[in-house]
Amino acid sequence: MSKNDFTPKSIALMGVLMGLQIVLTRFISIQTPFVRISFTFVAVVLMCMMFSPLVAGIGNALADFIGITLFPVTAGFFPGFTLSAFLSAFLYGLFYYKKDMTLKRIITVNVIVTIVVNLGMNTFWLYLMYGPGIVANIPSRIVSSLILLVIHVVGTYWLANVKVIQKQLVKFAS
Repeated sequence: MSKNDFTPKSIALMGVLMGLQIVLTRFISIQTPFVRISFTFVAVVLMCMMFSPLVAGIGNALADFIGITLFPVTAGFFPGFTLSAFLSAFLYGLFYYKKDMTLKRIITVNVIVTIVVNLGMNTFWLYLMYGPGIVANIPSRIVSSLILLVIHVVGTYWLANVKVIQKQLVKFAS
């Protein structure tokens, strides 16, 4: 973490992105106990483009914790999902922070996050919470993850190529 990560401007921006993530996750999503379909990735991608991997991971984990504490939707707080939130933002940050947003880079990190975090870790957390019965939901989780993978890749590529966002990234970095 550098000194630039904690300027008033960066702290305010992180708060706005965390608030956006909470709104997108808790209010503008389709959610069941096993699958969530939302556009939360928009806030996470912006966070990871603007902040270092560690800071983005911490911001994403805090947003997850605050969101589930204030607005529990399906279940209570489970620390495994907060760890997943941290790791996904950390991985995105490794690929996006101060890097060219190429289609290859976007696809690579989204496949890694989908397999390791969404299908691997999150399924394990659900198994710990609900027991072996969760295994029956794995096929639907795979299908929804593949659909979301395409949406995340297309959405991230579009976000990375919007001129207004590019100008704001340059402005924020200076």
